[in-house]
Amino acid sequence: MQHFLHILSLPDNIPIIIMMVSVVYLTWLSFSEARKNDKLTEEGKADQIYRRMVE
Repeated sequence: MQHFLHILSLPDNIPIIIMMVSVVYLTWLSFSEARKNDKLTEEGKADQIYRRMVE
């Protein structure tokens, strides 16, 4: 484990770690928003999707 953490903390690997965390977070965020939009569509409030995005 100590060797693994050493490899992760090398300067040339830091941007890769940041990119991986960003991809996971943004994927979660997009699925969360899609779930909210699907719920609004099922409730017949599809016109509110655009309003939520603009606010």
